[in-house]
Amino acid sequence: MKKLLMVGVVLVTFITLSGAAFAAGFGGSGCGPGSLVAGTAPGAMQLVGISTNETLKPTQLSAITTGFSNCNPQGLVKLEKEREMFAQTNYSSLVREMAVGEGENLSTLASLYGCSQKSYGDFSTLVQENFGHIVQGESTTSNQMLVSLENEMAGHAVLSKSCSGVIG
Repeated sequence: MKKLLMVGVVLVTFITLSGAAFAAGFGGSGCGPGSLVAGTAPGAMQLVGISTNETLKPTQLSAITTGFSNCNPQGLVKLEKEREMFAQTNYSSLVREMAVGEGENLSTLASLYGCSQKSYGDFSTLVQENFGHIVQGESTTSNQMLVSLENEMAGHAVLSKSCSGVIG
């Protein structure tokens, strides 16, 4: 029984913290499909909204980008802030995953750039092959890393077209 309770606490904590990184804007669950389920009322429904957004991440990212489902019509600006927050929070893991060209955080970053799942391989290859340009040293900040990454993506034949969040 104690194991089950502990697993439940860990799961709720994980869902809450992972969703909170993307939740700015509409109630505790953020905007997107979860906001349609949870509304703005505080409490347990916000966890349901967060879970919905996490489960339907491509739909949520589309809502953020386009301004649907209670998302700010300035979706791209909001998405840029979410990328910055995600990169700052997960910087050391992202750097490791960029160096090897694979990982969950790297895939999440690709999705935050609006890349189609079909182009995740190109994204991973780009960051691994250009790692020295993207992360120029130990003093590189997460924002500097994102600027360098965006420059590399803007010049990439596939990613500049298949990732809706690339400006360049």
